[in-house]
Parts: sequence; C-alpha cells; structure tokens
Amino acid sequence: MNKFHFHICDDEGWRVEIPGLPELTEYGAWRGYSKNEEKYLWPSFGSGPIADEKVSHGCGFYTREDFIEIVKYASARNIEIIPEVDMPGHARAAIKSMEKRYQKLMAENKENEAKEYLLTDFEDKSEYQSVQGWTDNVINVGMESSYNFLTKVTDELVKMFKDAGVELKCIHTGGDEVPAGIWSKSPECDKVLKENKEYSKPLDLGRYFIRRFSKILADRNITAGGWEEIGLLHGTEIHPNPEFVGQNIRTYVWNNMWNSGAEDIGYQLANAGYPVVLANVTNLYFDLAYHKHPKEPGYYWGNFIDTRKAWEYTPMDLSKCAEFDRFGQPVNSENVIRKENHLTRKGEANVLGIQGLLWSENNLGLERLEYFMFPKLLGLAERAWAEQPSWVKKNNSEKGKQQKEATWNEFVNTAGQRDFKRMDYMNKGIGYRVATPGAKIIDGMLHANIRYPGLIIRYTTNGEEPTVNSPEYKAPVKVSGAVKLKVFTSNGRGSRTVEVK
Repeated sequence: MNKFHFHICDDEGWRVEIPGLPELTEYGAWRGYSKNEEKYLWPSFGSGPIADEKVSHGCGFYTREDFIEIVKYASARNIEIIPEVDMPGHARAAIKSMEKRYQKLMAENKENEAKEYLLTDFEDKSEYQSVQGWTDNVINVGMESSYNFLTKVTDELVKMFKDAGVELKCIHTGGDEVPAGIWSKSPECDKVLKENKEYSKPLDLGRYFIRRFSKILADRNITAGGWEEIGLLHGTEIHPNPEFVGQNIRTYVWNNMWNSGAEDIGYQLANAGYPVVLANVTNLYFDLAYHKHPKEPGYYWGNFIDTRKAWEYTPMDLSKCAEFDRFGQPVNSENVIRKENHLTRKGEANVLGIQGLLWSENNLGLERLEYFMFPKLLGLAERAWAEQPSWVKKNNSEKGKQQKEATWNEFVNTAGQRDFKRMDYMNKGIGYRVATPGAKIIDGMLHANIRYPGLIIRYTTNGEEPTVNSPEYKAPVKVSGAVKLKVFTSNGRGSRTVEVK
C-alpha cells in the first residue's frame, strides 16, 4: 500500500520527458488526427481528433521537473515509486517516436545516430495482432539499438530519482501480452536465434529480452519487475520458468480469471521461488465497472468489481473469494487451486503483498478517476493492512459466512459514518462513488435501504429529481405512483437516481 506503480508508457502514449529523446514526448505523447500519423499518434479510447490536452484525454506528459516533484512528494510520505517501462509489447508510442527520430536524422545524413535508439527492424515481415488490435506495437528484441534505448531511459530515470534525493529500487518491465507470430520473420531476430541455441523458436526471445533488460537493471542495483508472463514458460500448459528464479526479478500477477484455469498462477510462481505481488483482476482492477447497470462506467472483461469485491479478497486462498465469474456463472471453489499448487510455507513467504490497479485510459478526468478508486481503495486497504480475517479459516461454513457478514457490516458502518465524512472535506472533497439506494414498494409502502449507513436517502413522489432539500427517507412511508430516490453525502453530492413504481 506504500508503493506507487507508475505506468509511464503504453501503445497509446509516452508520458515522461526523457532528455536526449525529445521525440518521445514531442510526438509520442500526443494523439490526434493527421495523415498517416505524420504529426500525432492515432486517436484511441475516445481521445478525439484534436491533439490538445485541454480538450483531449489522450494528450500530454510530465516534464522532467514534474516527475522529480512527484518522486519527492511520494518520498516525503514514505511512498516508493515504481516506474513501468512496458516492453517488449505495448510499446507502440515508443516505437513510432523512435521511427520519427530515425527519419529526422537520416534526412540530416546522420545514419549512425539515427539507428542508435531504433526499435524497429524495417526488414521484419512478421505478422501478428495484439489483444488490443495493434500490428506494430512490439519492439524488435534482436537489435542492439533496442537495448541502447532501454539503457538510455533507465539512466535518465535514475538521474531523476537521484535529483529528487531518492533511490530508484525497482523498474517494472511490463513483459505482458506479446502476441503469437512476433519476431518470426525478422532477420535481426534470426541472428539471435542462431547465436543462442537455448532459444528454439521466435517467441522464446521474450526470455532473451527479459534476460537482457534485467541485466541492465541489475548492473544499476535495480530490481526488475514484470507481469506474470516474464516468469512463465509459454506452451500448451502454464508452468513457471526456473530460469529467472533467484535473479532479482519480481512478478506481478494479474491473471486469475475465474473458470479460466489460470487462477493459481500466482501461487505457482511463489512456490517456485519468485517474489510475487498479487494484482488479481477478479478483485483488484479498479477500472472495471462497479455493477452491470448500463449507466455504470468501466470495463467488464475481467469481472464487475465493487468495494466488497476488494474487501473480501483472500490473497492466501483464492478459493475463499471465488463465487461467480463475470457472466454470473457459479465458480466451483474446489477447482480454483489445483491440489499441487496450494501455497506452501515457502510460497507464502514469497507473496510480497497485493496491489490495486487503475488503468488510466478509462479515466476521462479526475472525477472519473476518483469515482473508480473510491471507495474500492478502502476495501483494498483493509485487506492489505489487516491480518487475515477469522472467517477465511471457516472453509465457507455457515458460521464462517455469519462472521463474514458481521465483519462486512462493521466495515460499511465505519466507512459510511466516519471515513466518508472525512473524504467529503479532505483535499477539498474526494469524489468517491455514492452507492445507489435499494428500494421497492410493498402494499403501497416505500421500503428503502443503503449499503453505507451514515449517508442520507432522499426521495420525491412528483416526478422531480431528488435534491438535498427533498424529504429524507427514515422508515417505510405510504406512497402512490412512482418514486425517485437518491443518496446524498454530507457535502451534498448525490448518487445516480433510481425509480420504483
């Protein structure tokens, strides 16, 4: 909970100024329309055609001074920043920026300088498509210039941390979602395969890349982090790769999709000796929608995640929080963890902690960011900081379920009657999601409730929207016709309106 994993680049943008590589932010930080991407990266995630950070959520970057200020601010609050340089996949912004650099310097007849940080093998005829649909978002890992680039970026990040008076301890390397077909028709990669017989096929070069990048970091006393793929062998079944065990490489595990067969990947890696941070999508991806209601923003590819999903997460035994998948289908908790993959004592010691994730492409401004983050973050904090609750050990017994509900009741009462009131006025007010009320009319009587005691339900019977001046619901009340209800906070913010008839 005192780590800030800072994802500074992806396919759609590079977000931190790197001295010596101005193209990364002069070109790679901007999305908008221009013919053949001449001036900007293509628009995506609804960023629109205008490359202006005042009107587009796809534009802008942190200057070197901004970044140093962020590092200082975090350090003063005992927060470690872990920057992520996502490679070899998810690298389109960097790739296209370095192609712009190449074109510019070649036009100036500076061929050696033009090739120094190039990430593209122009003779590569490989065909692939990433999960997000890109066909040109993976760097060429057979080119020395790719490692020149990584060395340059790493050294500039080290300098920024040093200027902030803070040690850079870990860089996250990404390493995820490298598509099949990559590097299969690259002359540069063919050379590496011929010179390194331990790699039998092009996709194995992902391991070559991790070895090279982690060596760059190790030479600077920096731990290499990466998504679980960097610690896995790629085949018909999922197994840990023993190659990097004990090599100062930390794995971050996002994939535990229910009913997928991947639920116990984190435990396999921890038992094999990898340090593991559990960042499981089923409970900890905060940019996923709270509920199925069509007006709720957010994705649903991994699950629907509300505050309770984060709160009831059981990191040391995922079978205890596996109930339903994203389609509402029951999960057989007995099949979540294969018998041979339950956490061993050694494995438990390798679980460093848990991490909530909020991917910013889904955040259209600060208001949306706070909506996704809070109050889910309260559930994450409870599970990250508190000891394992007693109900986890009850093996889903009736007594365990009762203990769980009692503990949840205590949590929501504390949040609603204490924490929310603090958040209403902290930093001029934090825009947490205000939960909608539950309501129904029974025999002409309006019955309503709320998840978080301490907030106020107000209602109208004349068709108008409820306001802070509308009648407060305190007990069942006689009504006729439709009723609109809304929950309000202590500073007057309201939930989405619900209507019952």
